[in-house]
Amino acid sequence: LSATGFGNRRRLAGSLAEAGNQSLDAMWPRVALATAFAGVATLLQGCGDDDNGVAPIAPTPTSTATTTATTTTSITNTTTTTTTTTTSTSGTTYTNQRVGSFMVIGDWGWDDNVHGDIKSRACQQAVADAMADRAEILGDLKFVINVGDSFYPNGVANKSDPQWDTKWRNVYPQAVRDVPWYSVYGNHDYNRDPCACADDYLECAQVNTDPNNRDFFYMPELSYFVDRPDLGIEVVALDMNYYTWVNYTCPWTPCEDKCRSNLKERMDAAFDLFYNRTATSTAENLVIFSHYPTDYFLGFPDFLDELRKNETHRIQYFGGHRHNVDQRSVTSIAPNTAWLSGGGGGWGCEAWYGDEQGFIVGEIGEDGVVTTYPIIVDLTFAANALDLDEAICCPMALQFHAAL
Repeated sequence: LSATGFGNRRRLAGSLAEAGNQSLDAMWPRVALATAFAGVATLLQGCGDDDNGVAPIAPTPTSTATTTATTTTSITNTTTTTTTTTTSTSGTTYTNQRVGSFMVIGDWGWDDNVHGDIKSRACQQAVADAMADRAEILGDLKFVINVGDSFYPNGVANKSDPQWDTKWRNVYPQAVRDVPWYSVYGNHDYNRDPCACADDYLECAQVNTDPNNRDFFYMPELSYFVDRPDLGIEVVALDMNYYTWVNYTCPWTPCEDKCRSNLKERMDAAFDLFYNRTATSTAENLVIFSHYPTDYFLGFPDFLDELRKNETHRIQYFGGHRHNVDQRSVTSIAPNTAWLSGGGGGWGCEAWYGDEQGFIVGEIGEDGVVTTYPIIVDLTFAANALDLDEAICCPMALQFHAAL
């Protein structure tokens, strides 16, 4: 396992000039929905400033595969995805011969004092338990990708902060925490974390450089990559909190001007790392993530175009910030794959647009293809109960959709 960070490097291509993108904070990302409520949905994204066809089903493998994914000289297959909602009670998987699997979650650190319309920790706990159930079904979980907003509403102060226990260790079963959690900062994570004001990233409360220390996330720098040759993939983590959401982040910190300077340098460095890895990585698959989904980068066409390339890599991109799990709301990077994975049960439900709280599963096949699909905790439960009030996460959202 190797990890490299580019925390002190800057790169901002001409097409990403700051002057051309200062309007991004004011430009709410477009939601591609065939519904009259799409405009209302965008107002709910990332809390705003309100908060201080099914693929063939293969049998579950009976043993864990440990062989290295086959390397090919020309990659022409696109990432396979399923868009049908899957429930945590399903015992099926989608890849017969695997070298491993992973999960993706975001926006999950529910707080009993400050939260949206998810009124208790029951939703986050349901998602966590579903992750443990799926890990047992898979039998070969290798890592978890955490796209941030891990500790609502203001992050953690240090590594002794009790929120590490109350919002993570005591919620997610051991089986889910026995693998590395590759993580990035979300906007909420910055608010009271010393990271916002720090010159040295090692002062950041979530940074942990020891890949074997499972008491914390694995985050060796703020943007970094992890090479997993055993799986035929490279994981690329990007801190993208400046051009996307700085005006709703730094005012909540004790050092607004310094925060703005830090986040700009870090996002420029993230772009630097991104273009470096897409140009030089030899991995068959790049699993790339930040806190923000692809529709937050409409002002960065070069970035989106690079995500769409599949001549040398397949790319899977994951972001959160908006509190749902879906593919319909994100900007397409076809032939590659993009997901929104912000429905970890930590804040609220995007009632006019979606009610899917859960996580994403990625299955890595021996043929090098990564299959991704959602696990949603509410929909089938509510339908089977025939009482939408019994929904764990989003009863009001489900009632709203049922009435349409």
